[in-house]
Amino acid sequence: MFKHFLNFYINSSIHVALAVFSLTWITLLEYDIPCDESLLLFVFFASISGYNFVKYFGIAKFHHRRLASWLKTIQVFSFFCFLFLGYYALLLEMKTLLVIAGLGLITFLYAIPFLPKHLYLDNKHNLRSIGGLKVYLIALVWAGVTVFLPVINNELPVNTDVVITGIQRFVFIIALMLPFEIRDLMYDSLKLATIPQKIGEKSTKKMGVVLVLLFFFLEFLKNEVTQETILVSILISMVTGLFVIFSKKEQGTYYSSFWVEGVPILWLIVVLLLS
Repeated sequence: MFKHFLNFYINSSIHVALAVFSLTWITLLEYDIPCDESLLLFVFFASISGYNFVKYFGIAKFHHRRLASWLKTIQVFSFFCFLFLGYYALLLEMKTLLVIAGLGLITFLYAIPFLPKHLYLDNKHNLRSIGGLKVYLIALVWAGVTVFLPVINNELPVNTDVVITGIQRFVFIIALMLPFEIRDLMYDSLKLATIPQKIGEKSTKKMGVVLVLLFFFLEFLKNEVTQETILVSILISMVTGLFVIFSKKEQGTYYSSFWVEGVPILWLIVVLLLS
């Protein structure tokens, strides 16, 4: 029963939604923004709706064949999450909704076939099928949602520190996705030109370590740096770096989908304990 529950928890995108939720809350705490419940709940339900839309629109069918018996349940669950998404969207600022519309469009085009034949690499016809673009699109959307939405919705200026945090988050997400990219080497079409396909598994791990170091040292470029933020950055950099280094093609079932994806949740817990 527990294993069925855990699989539903992961496959219905609740876990990844909690990761996005956690990173958004971290931004609120970092910039001393009062807890924005409407935004946090919007982000949570939007993440579930968006990820399930992308996953179950017929994109990676091979990876999700085993989910057939759960698919209808997940579809109903996603529908209710979409309704909650709509409710909490009505509570957000108009300029926030405009940013959300742009990020939502990227998500939509990521899944929906629309590209002309001379641009796509296989029969998927969507942004995801453009060689090497997937990781950067996901990192861009995550950075936009978890850094800029909280700042914009609470009418704070997008200053240098916010931009640096956005770059940090972009770099962090790319590093966090590398274990997934390594895992999917056995499944991904060569036409996708993923990072491990282009530079190899070993070089991908080296790239991950460099990205983690970049994430850490960017912290020192901010105007406001505290001992707590440095300690948290060290811990999260070490955990992420170790996950990248020990990732491999033949991973355990939950290595990436649960443990790696849970790093943002760990990050939030540490921040809350120290604050």
